[in-house]
Amino acid sequence: MKRFVSILLAAVLSVCLAGCGANGGKSALKDDGTFRIVTSFYPMYIDVINIAGGIDGVEVVNMTKPQTGCLHDYQLTPEDMKALESADAFVINGSGMESFMEKVTGAQKDLKVIDASKTDTINLLMDGDEPNPHVWMSVTYAMAQVKAITSQLCEADPAHEQAYKKNALDYVMKLDKLRADMHAGLDWLPNKDIVTFHEAFPYFAKEFQLNIVSVIEREPGTEPTPQELEETIEKIHALPHKALFAEPQYSPAAAETIARETGAKLYQLDPVVTGEANEQAKDAYIHAMRKNMEVLQEALQ
Repeated sequence: MKRFVSILLAAVLSVCLAGCGANGGKSALKDDGTFRIVTSFYPMYIDVINIAGGIDGVEVVNMTKPQTGCLHDYQLTPEDMKALESADAFVINGSGMESFMEKVTGAQKDLKVIDASKTDTINLLMDGDEPNPHVWMSVTYAMAQVKAITSQLCEADPAHEQAYKKNALDYVMKLDKLRADMHAGLDWLPNKDIVTFHEAFPYFAKEFQLNIVSVIEREPGTEPTPQELEETIEKIHALPHKALFAEPQYSPAAAETIARETGAKLYQLDPVVTGEANEQAKDAYIHAMRKNMEVLQEALQ
């Protein structure tokens, strides 16, 4: 069965990447012959170092600091613009995460932008009138993003097409195992109601059949109003099993207040937006998601 799944994954990825190099594009190599890929933030960096890391003639650079977090209100710096000036390709999450893209494309009209969410296999969830951009928190969609990035990289840099495709297949197979393990670890949980810190987890909840009862802070750093706090506390009081989930990147002050008022226990779920920019980052997403699984098992049993 494992061999059959591996063969099937290889076939699916080959179909998804069939367009690689189809345009006969020429790599926009720098003077030293290096194809330079810049990523917008940490989740994209993890994907790209798995796809392109270690390939001779390819360099991967993360534009923002790996401790930046989500880019909801991020303001570009002169250093960011300088990094993009020397880029052959800029890999973004898309779906509205990088709100600064108009400024980027205005200044760098010839920059090849690779949108990881540009694929028909991702169905965006809405957060009010805006799409929720946290698509990588679904393992299925994380796999789709890897495939989308790889396909677009092949078009931009056909010289390294085979290496990109091989690396991408290896990583997609790891993600497929992660998805299977997480379903085995979470699908049976008797309690499915969770209260999260901000809107990073709807895709995660949908994939693993969890019910987000309330969100403490719609946007990180924006404290809930007294009315919002009261409404959240009422919802938690009504739950038979009380668990709150803060995030390691942000202050847990509001969550701690709610926990005190309701008697709920406070845990952490990681949206995988911060980490270290080194070789170990290749497995950062997998490690963080497995840790999230373990936390949910403890909290929801």
